[in-house]
Amino acid sequence: MEISSAALRELPSVDAVLNSVTAATLVERFGRAASTETIRSVLAETRVALKSGSSVVPTVEQVATLALARLADEDRSGLRPLFNLTGTVLHTNLGRAVLAEAAIEAAIEAMREPVALEFDLATGKRGERDDHVRELLCALTGAEDATVVNNNAAAVLLALNTLAGGREAIVSRGELIEIGGAFRMPDIMARAGATLVEVGTTNRTHAKDYTAALSEATGVILKVHTSNYRILGFTSEVGGAELARIAAEANVALMNDLGSGTLVDLSRYGLKKEPTVREAVAQGADVVTFSGDKLLGGPQAGFIVGKRALIEAINRNPMKRALRVDKIRLAAIEATLRLYRDPDRLAERMPTLRLLARPRSEIEDQARRLLPAVGRAVGRAFTVTICQCESQIGSGALPLDTIPSAGLAIASNAGGSALEHLAAALRGLSRPVIGRLDDGALILDLRCLTDEAAFLSVLNTLDRSAPAQSGNGQRSR
Repeated sequence: MEISSAALRELPSVDAVLNSVTAATLVERFGRAASTETIRSVLAETRVALKSGSSVVPTVEQVATLALARLADEDRSGLRPLFNLTGTVLHTNLGRAVLAEAAIEAAIEAMREPVALEFDLATGKRGERDDHVRELLCALTGAEDATVVNNNAAAVLLALNTLAGGREAIVSRGELIEIGGAFRMPDIMARAGATLVEVGTTNRTHAKDYTAALSEATGVILKVHTSNYRILGFTSEVGGAELARIAAEANVALMNDLGSGTLVDLSRYGLKKEPTVREAVAQGADVVTFSGDKLLGGPQAGFIVGKRALIEAINRNPMKRALRVDKIRLAAIEATLRLYRDPDRLAERMPTLRLLARPRSEIEDQARRLLPAVGRAVGRAFTVTICQCESQIGSGALPLDTIPSAGLAIASNAGGSALEHLAAALRGLSRPVIGRLDDGALILDLRCLTDEAAFLSVLNTLDRSAPAQSGNGQRSR
């Protein structure tokens, strides 16, 4: 008790800490109010520790340093840049598409200055924000008109509410998808005020099923691209062109939700062909919805293109205002779409396509360059080898198709939970490194690693308290 009382008396005051050299930096960076509150918190915790038997009394500089570290940690954004070495290019949890430089520059300019968002410079009167991308979208898709909202879920919700609110929406059972975050098409249809009419079976739906379901209450026939799963075997579905004929004869709208959506033929980049928006429009869909932040490679957005009268009706829907995009995202969307006017140089300028198109041989060369440095960084408790692996596109696109890739496989020589601890340590770096645990190894798929120098720099800060590595074998897995 005497030791505790004496130690408590030696504990510096808040004012004494505030007058320290380190506190000057603290106050300059975070302000006096936040600094004072944090210093009080550190001193209160120290007081509790002393009463519990601790004999360590920190100096004023030590208290100020602890307060500085705490505020610096709290001030750090949770949206930290990281190295995506998971092997999933469009990783939903990691922000999906990395934007093109042109999109980044356009967004920054829109942030810095006032822009003509809803102002017609020719007439001096109020304009429409959709006008900045309408002509581009129409030119790239062949549609009569176009509009944009904040994501594809919003696009589907808005279009369904406009076309089938209070009416029936016919859809195949095999297309009642669920995507991440428990987003289910039947739930969205219900929220849109549409009555779901299921036709066909899970694996087979025929034209006669749609025809039989048509009634005076039908508002729309909905086709949904099953981008995040495939049904194989004894299957049948009705194509967009035939559905367009059925819808036209019944005088109802055909809506085609492409999900990820793409404006180019992916097969030119060595990937499996996905239906393009232009193809869906050409097949006769009255309305097509698709994402901007997946295969298209832009910021989060949902596009609605199609017949002018229907797009005008969608834009008159009161919900449109609640779902619109701001000037920053709109600027990035416009810049992204402009890149598609030059398809020959698209992969050079669009990070998503460039990463998807990287050949395995190039990634293997990168793995060989990085192998020694990674081996030194993780220590002797682990063995690092070059491995061949399969990358995924991600975000529900081409779920059964993978892309040949390469990376580094880190195996523990001690077993136990060493790999989990290493993965946690990599996540704890100033710029986190995110890999994946697979088959007893931590896999660092290098497909998305574009800045080797930055990666090596942050890797050098990895805690070296673990024993150094025992081998840098070049064998492949």
